[in-house]
Amino acid sequence: MQTLLNLFASVALLVWGTHIVRTGILRVYGASLRRVLSKSVANRGSAFMAGLGVTSLVQSSSATALITSSFVSQNLIGLAPALAIMLGADVGTALMAQVFSLDLSWLSPLAIFFGVVFFLSRKNTRAGQLGRVSIGLGLIILALQLIQEATRPIVSSAGTKVLFGTLSGDPMLDMLIGALFTLFSWSSLAVVLLTATLAAASVISVPVALCLVLGANLGSGLIGFVSTLGTPGDGRRVAVGNLFFKLAGCVVFSLALPLVLQGIAQLDPDPRRQVLHFHVAFNVVLAAGFLFLTERIAGMVERWYPVAPGAPGTQSAEPRHLDTGALETPTLALANAARETLRIGDTIEQMLNGMMEVIRTNDEKRVEELIRLDDDVDRLYTAVKLYLTQISREALDEKDGRRWAEIISLTINLEHVGDVIERILADIKDKKIAHRLSFSDEGMKELADLHAKLVANLRLGLSVFLTGDVKSAQMLLAEKEKFRDLERSCAALHLDRLSDQSVQSIETSSLHLDIISDMRRINSFFCSTAYPILEQAGQLRKSRLRSSATGEATGAFTKSDLAARGK
Repeated sequence: MQTLLNLFASVALLVWGTHIVRTGILRVYGASLRRVLSKSVANRGSAFMAGLGVTSLVQSSSATALITSSFVSQNLIGLAPALAIMLGADVGTALMAQVFSLDLSWLSPLAIFFGVVFFLSRKNTRAGQLGRVSIGLGLIILALQLIQEATRPIVSSAGTKVLFGTLSGDPMLDMLIGALFTLFSWSSLAVVLLTATLAAASVISVPVALCLVLGANLGSGLIGFVSTLGTPGDGRRVAVGNLFFKLAGCVVFSLALPLVLQGIAQLDPDPRRQVLHFHVAFNVVLAAGFLFLTERIAGMVERWYPVAPGAPGTQSAEPRHLDTGALETPTLALANAARETLRIGDTIEQMLNGMMEVIRTNDEKRVEELIRLDDDVDRLYTAVKLYLTQISREALDEKDGRRWAEIISLTINLEHVGDVIERILADIKDKKIAHRLSFSDEGMKELADLHAKLVANLRLGLSVFLTGDVKSAQMLLAEKEKFRDLERSCAALHLDRLSDQSVQSIETSSLHLDIISDMRRINSFFCSTAYPILEQAGQLRKSRLRSSATGEATGAFTKSDLAARGK
């Protein structure tokens, strides 16, 4: 029993190491990797190489599938080049398995030691995150060594031999076990490395190991499908197409398994290397067989897997008003873009109301739902932005040109607001919900007052955007100053409570001040809608003069303010 526990612990360490490397690389280079993938679709070859390179760094084809699916769902790339990227991603994971099969025992202590030093000393920097990656690499290598040591007693133990001997029955059953184990560990790389190690220790035979590798590849396709279930629209088709590749490959290779066994045995007598060579051969053959058929496969997947307009998860995320047929009529196209922008505003209001709900209830599940709404905001923002870029600027008169700029400015501001709310929610989850803290009654009342004004200013800002009413724009800027005064008053009252040694205020002080500061920033984004309206009406200077005369500070609204909108 102790031997099996040691083996399972070593496997868990291997899975954890691959997870650390994946998350660390995505944190440091996630934006760059997304940029590489999005710009690699000029031809099949570049898409394939981009998928191979990115996955070799991330060590997870499912992570590449998730990124690629999000691009397809936002219409940034087509389904055919996305499938080419996934073929490259699968080859990338196979090559990384070959790298980790080398004798890297000397590297493990160095990677872990220097990784810990950099991560603990510079945790919030890029160097610290690279230290995290180094720790993950060291753990992967160490786990493989521990697996080898744990399998030595298994070779001489009759009981454990019987346990693993149950795998040598039906090839289809072995493939199923490999696929289930891959889903359980969420890493085909870990399963392939484990299978190769067990084959090298003669715990399982090479034919069984090859069937497990086929199952691991099939499980990799299932992981990609499961991880993209929440992706709206066409994004899920990427995982469906990739799963089709895996299924076809498993069928072909299982039928040709005796011939493949003979060929690999002649190539390399080492069982460990035979398993890894088979893994590479499987994915390379798939790439060679399907790379030039990606367009046909994409067409088949679109027919097999239609996305219903009202399917769950698509209605709220997909643009409704961006009719491409209206692009030849700029005025109509701008009206469509404005309507879609108002939808973004409605989603932001949902997030604001949900944020206040979370502050009151500490509902962690609700936090995750609201964070997913920010993905909807990003998706609609991208759709509106790409739609506007298709409108010919030369065909716009001066009035339409200003409207074009107003729409793009508001969508950018609302997208920024979504990001700010997402960060607030993450802070609430980490600093308040995780520690079961609560705001004082006075603090809750202050946040509720700020929130109510924030929602009111969002609605007023959207009304100004829709109507272009000058009086409403002036009112919005006056509300901006009132909100700033209220925010300063709330901060001062909070500091007074701190001086009175209020325990609740002390525990939540940092979070409380951060939230009201972020609310002021959000309010500035909402109120920036008034600037172009007042500038066009020549009211910016008048507003400043009136504020001096009445004492109701609406701010010195000059053209210089336009450059600082939202700050």
